[in-house]
Parts: sequence; C-alpha cells; structure tokens
Amino acid sequence: MSSFEKRERVLLPANFELTSFESIEPFLKKLLDTEITSETELEQWIKENSEIDAFLNEDLAWRYINYTRFTNNKEFADAYSYFVKEIQPKLVKSEHELNKKVVESAYFDDLPDFPLINFKRKSRLSLSLFREENIALEVEQTNLGQEYAAIVGAMAVHYNNKELTMQQASTLLREPDRLLRKEIYEAINTRRLEDKNRLDEIFDQLVQLRHQQALNCGFENFRDYKHEALGRFDYAVKDVFEFHNAVAKVAVPIQNRLLEHRKEKMAIEQLYPYDVNVNIYDRQPLKPFETEAELVDKAIKCFTKIDPFFGLTLATMRDKGFLDLESRKGKAPGGYNYPLDEHGIPFIFMNASGSMRDVTTIVHEGGHAIHSLLTRNIDVNALKHCPSEVAELASMSMELISMDGWDEFFDNPKDLLRAKIEQLESILDVLPWIATVDKFQHWIYTNPAHNSQQRDDEWEKIYNTFSSRLISFDGYESYKRNLWQKQLHIFEVPFYYIEYGIAQLGAIAIWKNYKENPEKALENYKAALSLGYTKTIPEIYETAGVHFNFSEAYVAELLNFIWAELDLLIHEFTQLENDVTA
Repeated sequence: MSSFEKRERVLLPANFELTSFESIEPFLKKLLDTEITSETELEQWIKENSEIDAFLNEDLAWRYINYTRFTNNKEFADAYSYFVKEIQPKLVKSEHELNKKVVESAYFDDLPDFPLINFKRKSRLSLSLFREENIALEVEQTNLGQEYAAIVGAMAVHYNNKELTMQQASTLLREPDRLLRKEIYEAINTRRLEDKNRLDEIFDQLVQLRHQQALNCGFENFRDYKHEALGRFDYAVKDVFEFHNAVAKVAVPIQNRLLEHRKEKMAIEQLYPYDVNVNIYDRQPLKPFETEAELVDKAIKCFTKIDPFFGLTLATMRDKGFLDLESRKGKAPGGYNYPLDEHGIPFIFMNASGSMRDVTTIVHEGGHAIHSLLTRNIDVNALKHCPSEVAELASMSMELISMDGWDEFFDNPKDLLRAKIEQLESILDVLPWIATVDKFQHWIYTNPAHNSQQRDDEWEKIYNTFSSRLISFDGYESYKRNLWQKQLHIFEVPFYYIEYGIAQLGAIAIWKNYKENPEKALENYKAALSLGYTKTIPEIYETAGVHFNFSEAYVAELLNFIWAELDLLIHEFTQLENDVTA
C-alpha cells in the first residue's frame, strides 16, 4: 500500500454503505461469533475489528463534517442526527459485546504491551464503565450539543450595512480605531446575551444528564467519572490542580507584565477588553492572505520549508478536497482536523476571515493532519487516535516550529516580527484561559445542584484568579459573567481542554529543542507522532525529547524561555522601526 492510498477493505464489500444499524449488524455478529483459539488469532481478530471500526468512524466523520459545514442543510442535519439517535445507541451495545469478548478472552493478558498497552488499558476501562442506561443519556447530550452549535452558528452582527459572522466580526477587534473596536465588542457580546437564557437552559440539562451518567457508574460526580472515562491513565486530578496553581503563580504575573507594556505603548490610562487584541507595534491588523486559495497555497509553502513531508500533507488534502476554510453564515463555529480512518487522510474545517489567527489555526490543524498521516498504517485503528495530551502536542508544536516559514505569509520584515510576537504573546495569554475553563468545570460538576446565577458567580470568581486586574470590565460586567458560554468545549466535550495546556508546555519544550538543533528536534517530533498511542504519554513525550511535567518549576522554566524569546523579537522590531524612522 503506497503512502496515500485508501486502505482496502477485507471484511466489508468495497461499495458497502451504512444505511441503518441492521446493514452493518451481520458483520459485527460474524466477529462476535468467531472462535478464538490462540493469541495469534486474537491479534488477527483485533485487526479485523479495526477495519469495521475505521469504516464506522469515517462514516460518522462525513456526517459530522457535512453537518458542521452547512448547519442549515436539513439533509445533512438529518443524516448526522440519524446516526446519533438510531445507529450509535445500537452500536454502543454491539461494541460493548465485542470488547467484552476481547477482554474476557483467555489470551487477552498475553497480548504484548508494545504496541498494545493502551489498547488493553482502554478495553478494560470501556468494559468497566459500560452501563446500558447511559446510552440514552449520551444521545441526549449529543442532541443538546447539536442545538448549542446551531444557536451559536446562527449568531451574526451587523456593521456598515453588512451581516458578519461572529468570527468575521471578531477580526475587527484588531482594528486601530478604538471606537470601532468598542462598538464591535459591544455588538458581539450583546448578541451573545440574546441567547444566554436558552444556552443556560441547555447547559442545566447537560449538567444533570452528566451527573446521572456518573452516578450510574458508581462515581460521586461527573468530574471523577470523566477523568477516568477520558483514559487519563498517566496522571491524576491532583496533577491537574498542580497545573492550575503553576499557571496562577507563573503565567499570570508574566501576563501582567505584557499588559503593562501594552498600556504604555498604547498610551492609554485604562485597558478594556477591546484593547487586548490590537497590535501595539503597528495598530493596523496583519493581513496574511485574502482568499482561501491563497491561505492554502501559502500554508503548503510554509510547511514545505520546514519539512517536505509537512507540505505534502496539506497539498494532498487540498487535491482531495479535504479542506473547508472560509467563514460563512450557517457554518458551525470553530475549527477541527477530523481523521478519516479509511482514507488515512483527515479533513480540516475552520472559519477563516483573513486574520493572523487563521494562520495559527491552519498550522495548528495542519499539525494534527501530519499526525494523522504518520499514524495511518498502524494496524489497530484505536491506536491511531491519541489522547489530546499527545494530539495537541502535534498541533501546538507546529504553531511554533512553522514560524520559520511564516515569511511565506509576510513579505514585510516588520509584519513577520509582529506575527511572531503575537504568537508568543498568545501562548502567555492562553494558559490562564485554559486554567480558568478547566477549574470552572471542576466546580460545575462537583457542585451539580447549582443554579445559573451561582454558576456565573463562580465563573467570575475563577476568572478573576487567572486574569489581570489591568483590564477593566466597568460597564461590561454582564459580558464578563457570560464569557464561559462562548467556549464550545464546555458544552460539547466536557473536560476536554486542560489537554491544550499540558500539550502547550510540551510544545514549548519541543520548540526550545528546535531552536537549539532543528534537525534533531524534527526527527524526535516525527518519531513521537509516528508512535500513535502505542506507548504511554510520558514515553511519547520522552521520544519527542521533552518531559511530561506540570510542576511550578518546569512551567517557570518554559515560560521564562518564551518571555526571553519574546523580548528578543520586540527588541529586533524596535531596532527595525528605529532604523526606518532614522
């Protein structure tokens, strides 16, 4: 099989289509009835099961991709909804029986830890957490998440007689005109408040459904259940608290220094939320591209400069039509890289609007895509899919490594420096936000009887712990209390967010290595990603040449490195600016 050929089916007909659960059921039953008489046969059975798993994953992927691309298309919405409501509940039961067959096999414990350690751990975990009564609860949660996506996807604001998506409007927060930024900021947040009550109702339902799900599995709360269900085998809840504390002690003071510098450069007495995104070195927002085609072309050239394989990844996706990058009304918010398990080539979805943030997004999702291609030939499908602590290591590292190719987006040396400065500043900004979102969820699910006002009160309290008092919300208190509703992870994928912070630390360490020895760092990076999930998270990080560590001392070491690199870029920009002035 060549590098980019679609994997051939063995068990399923080449033209097989999933029309109902009943259409796939005979193939599942055949696996369930197969007699396994040796360790070798068990390993072969696992590979055969992986073929069906890959097919089902890709079928669901396309339904989700089509729905999020066109949330107002009834046919796509119905196809996705049908899978979730009619097919998936029956699949869960069938997959449980298949998993039970594996774990209870006389040969299961004899399977080698490499490459199957995490397959074994996940299989045991799935068996222990399966409760038939939770299937309906998960379907309800998915439906509510779908409603959230539709509500947020339909949000728009009007400016200059134009209707703008929220993503398009947010780019105006980088404009030099402060009154314009203020107007847009108020328009965006006022629009969000229009749907606050309905989104609160949706979330109230989600909290209760999730709490019941945890109780059904014998847990006191959804936090403890979800930590287990996410397969966090290699760290505990107390380690997450260590991350929170390290960010509060290390990242927040650095963020204050950045904001003091911003306030001084902007020559204003008080910073407001609409002042934090505008570039302080040249108030005009960066314009790295105009069209989707230009974004793709420049991204391919950027990646190719770093490593030809990286460029080939994006070029292949472009040629296959596996990119949808433009922002438009009716398209779900956010961005993702969705693996297509049979193709072995993923699909990238995002909402580009011509901003610098779009460059960061395409290289981030491109990192995920590279990861997908590096793992496409792993035989056990489940081991292609890494936990987010590893998956986000791939993407966040690429945000930093790819900066060596950002001259493809910026001809002007000053613009290139500004872009790099923005990137490093964003890292120092995002870690406190990640800690805020994660700690908030710990409170939510360990206090499931709370009401919406108590929830907003606690959000504000936690937000204040991880944010600078240099930014004033005077007159915008209701906006501040509602900020959590914009974070789709809280609604759709609870507790999936701290992984970004963990991976960000690993990415900084990889970039530090790259600055010292690019060739060796890239070799380690690709070797780590090629492992998929065939080793533990600490072992994968070790292969990448970095540590899996959340301690205050390690966080301080990495963030001080970022601060030093940022200081060098600012100095270089200032020199260049002075030379031009002279």
